[in-house]
Amino acid sequence: MNDDRRDSMEPNAPTVRVSGVQQSDAVPTMDPGLYVVVEQTDRIAFHDFYSGSRDRVGRALAVTLGDADLAAESVDEAMARAYQRWSSVSRMDNPSGWVYRVGLNLARSRIRKLTRRRRLPSGGAAAEVPEPDMIEPAILRALRELPVDHRSVVVCRLLLGWSEAETAQALGIRPGTAKSRLHRATATLAEQLSHLRPEANT
Repeated sequence: MNDDRRDSMEPNAPTVRVSGVQQSDAVPTMDPGLYVVVEQTDRIAFHDFYSGSRDRVGRALAVTLGDADLAAESVDEAMARAYQRWSSVSRMDNPSGWVYRVGLNLARSRIRKLTRRRRLPSGGAAAEVPEPDMIEPAILRALRELPVDHRSVVVCRLLLGWSEAETAQALGIRPGTAKSRLHRATATLAEQLSHLRPEANT
């Protein structure tokens, strides 16, 4: 599979068919003012979504990627794509999950391209994550030791608080896979962070 197909994991917009309307049917005339109202309503809805989700998803991507700058670029590009497809994205159960998944795919594609050009080490960048005081540095370091597939499940389930089904949908995997990855990741984290337990210091 080539990189272009592998990197493009965005859900395809569904084809909408209206019952009883054939392709040959005449399109009814609509008041131009109604288009303005619909477009304005969509813009307002997207603005509310952007304001409530952009920073949250951006921080999640920063923790997943270990690169704040790349996360910011990726979430902004993903949000732009969400705006272009808002009529379909807005109907999804978890639009933020779509943005996270697209942003993650964009970032990983950029990392692969930069790695091939030897501008980054194979493990990716390690820029400072936004709001590091919200997460223990030791936990961040342990998270970065996880494979990104496992790290992304941890971020979705524990940082974003998404359900198992929402996480699976956002990452394009089966719920059972999400559950298995979370189990393995938390077991690894528990082992690596055992020194933080109170009983470890007694």
